[in-house]
Amino acid sequence: MSSASGVAPWRPAPGRPREQVALLRQPPDHRGVPVTVPPLVEPAGELTVDEVRRYSRHLIIPDVGMTGQKRLKNAKVLVIGAGGLGSPALLYLAAAGVGTIGIVEFDEVDESNLQRQVIHGQSDIGRPKAVSAQESIAEINPLVEVVVHNTRLDNDNVRDVFSGYDLIVDGTDNFATRYMVNDAAYFMGIPYVWGSIYRFDGQASVFAPTLVEDAPCYRCLYPEPPPPGMVPSCAEGGVLGVLCASVGSIQATEAIKLLTGAGEPLIGKLMIYDALEMEYRKLKVRKDPNCALCGENPTVTDLIDYDTFCGAISAEAAEAAADSTVSVHQLRTMLEERESGERDFVLIDVRDPNEREINEIPGSVLIPRGEFLNGQALEQLPESKQVVLYCKTGVRSAECLAIVKGAGYSDAIHVGGGVGAWVNQIDPSQPAY
Repeated sequence: MSSASGVAPWRPAPGRPREQVALLRQPPDHRGVPVTVPPLVEPAGELTVDEVRRYSRHLIIPDVGMTGQKRLKNAKVLVIGAGGLGSPALLYLAAAGVGTIGIVEFDEVDESNLQRQVIHGQSDIGRPKAVSAQESIAEINPLVEVVVHNTRLDNDNVRDVFSGYDLIVDGTDNFATRYMVNDAAYFMGIPYVWGSIYRFDGQASVFAPTLVEDAPCYRCLYPEPPPPGMVPSCAEGGVLGVLCASVGSIQATEAIKLLTGAGEPLIGKLMIYDALEMEYRKLKVRKDPNCALCGENPTVTDLIDYDTFCGAISAEAAEAAADSTVSVHQLRTMLEERESGERDFVLIDVRDPNEREINEIPGSVLIPRGEFLNGQALEQLPESKQVVLYCKTGVRSAECLAIVKGAGYSDAIHVGGGVGAWVNQIDPSQPAY
């Protein structure tokens, strides 16, 4: 586990699931982590007259100046994701004059993205995010070279994609990719800036164990991913759009500091932002001597199967759903048969109430997943009817299915793809989210 100095152990606030972290007090003899590091890149030769005009507000800052701006011009930064965090990071890195910016993104712009992914616009819906981001950057600063990696990062291509970059800004939104980015960056000796967002909460740090002695890596902070289903994605739990700007701007700021050598980077520190309380907390984090990657006796010596390591659903849920999953088309037939009196079952929506206000499968009742976890839902289930569960995508309903089957409802089933599949394939008149 990772440690914090001078503070009590930090825990997620009630009702706000976050990435799990246990921050313990540092031992008195901890040497600490240097607060300053040399600039990551050498300065470019000269700035053009146009560049001097454009970056003049940087040039008159003593901590940046002409030399710092030349370093930015010579820098190559890879931003992973052109989504919530990538949008502000890309825009401000481009505006700051980072000479070469790489974008790793395989997704297309969806209407639901526009609430927070400000690098895209209405006319970009349906277009590749990487291309949309490239065009937005060209409008912000045509002097920046943009390299598009329109691909999904995986073990086979991550080293090739990372090659040649001075710094990585990680804007990913899933645990498997975060661990892969951390491990690949460590093996290649590339520092990276990490950020995470959920609802009103954000976190940010800089991981550079090969740049600074005794600096922690992501695995030092989070040795293991949270249990499957414990931390919902932004698509399931939501995120305040403007939170992305706050955390993404922190990431861009840390990138600029690292490239120019200005200030004290968040190496060995975790920044925690609570937008509801408008509170920032900065905790010290030490290197874990037992870290599987950068510890004294590492067990992770190459890239691993990160999907298996993180697990989309628990083994119990996977086993429960193995032969107890129906498609939305099968469910439609079942509902028609229930309407005609040919069969009887109870269809249960395990999402949160605010999600049900957006869309639902007709003929269902709401029992939120939390009531399955604390056992209250079991008191509401009928003993004489089959139980059919659904959520947004099928992950949460599979977890609830394991609980229900464990309680003796052997014929219980769940809907693969959830209400998302229902809206896409059966009832497109309802809004998706």
